[in-house]
Amino acid sequence: MNDYRQWVAALRDTRDLPDEALRTLLETDAADELLREAADAVRRERYGDAVYVRGLIEFTNYCKNDCYYCGIRHGNRNASRYRLELDDILSCCREGYALGFRTFVLQGGEDPYYTDDKICAIVSSIRDRYPDCAITLSIGEKPRESYQAYFDAGANRYLLRHETATDSHYRRLHPASMDPENRRRCLFDLKDIGYQVGAGIMVGSPYQTTDCLIRDLRFLQELSPDMIGIGPFLTHADTPFRDQPNGSLTLTLRLLSILRLMFPYVLLPATTALGTIHPQGREMGLRAGANVVMPNLSPVTVRKLYELYDNKICTGEEAAQCRGCLERRVQAAGYQIVTDIGNARRGTPS
Repeated sequence: MNDYRQWVAALRDTRDLPDEALRTLLETDAADELLREAADAVRRERYGDAVYVRGLIEFTNYCKNDCYYCGIRHGNRNASRYRLELDDILSCCREGYALGFRTFVLQGGEDPYYTDDKICAIVSSIRDRYPDCAITLSIGEKPRESYQAYFDAGANRYLLRHETATDSHYRRLHPASMDPENRRRCLFDLKDIGYQVGAGIMVGSPYQTTDCLIRDLRFLQELSPDMIGIGPFLTHADTPFRDQPNGSLTLTLRLLSILRLMFPYVLLPATTALGTIHPQGREMGLRAGANVVMPNLSPVTVRKLYELYDNKICTGEEAAQCRGCLERRVQAAGYQIVTDIGNARRGTPS
């Protein structure tokens, strides 16, 4: 236990540990409570009890890619596809703004229907109507000039999980047409343009090892993102990984705490996947160091159709219900929802 205390203290003080110490922390539950307590203390130093809300608009479930883990993969012939048009998206934003949201997250598959011109028109329309809001895109890999066009139109944040920093692992999760080097190129292009960037992984994805997780942590140190999104891998019946085991709640919470200690400034979501794997998963995530929740603003008519994994929660709630439910959960966990845009606080806390 003394070694664990020393390692957790060193992780908090220096934001780093040697690989072998990280390996031990990742592979044991003996230090989980130490990690959780330290992570919660650090997040309170940086952010107090604030939890930031992001209004999620899942605007298309078409995707050109065939990632082996994803329920909206191109090859899933059982998926019922949909697209939201500009007026639909603006209606979601209007409702969200009235509910106090000041960040909108436009998430979708890599859908060629949404050309750069269409994305720019959507972004600029939201920016014109809601100049005090942050606009986040999560629409996959694009050429640098596309990212620049979205930024110029008014987008200021971009979420793109790197999935894994181990090339051999990446290739076991994706078809040969997808390249891990291109995924990394996208993330560094986004940073260079000036976006606030989010990366992240699925915890417990097939063929993931502790070495993979350590490489992920090292990659995140290199990237230094503003947001890190992680959640447990969850299966979908219409994918090649349908028979794989789900990821671990315990390991996901452990990683959340490690990430909070390594990246004290970062915005760290308690994801829907956490709430899907355990009824109290999001509350557990907040206590482990997370400080963001993402209520769904998508129309109820399409929520069940944006099914990345089976048994996704919150598909039948109206936006106001989803917002209210999460606020009660956040308060029950000992924190408070705030409505500002919530930039990552990189400086020394006051």
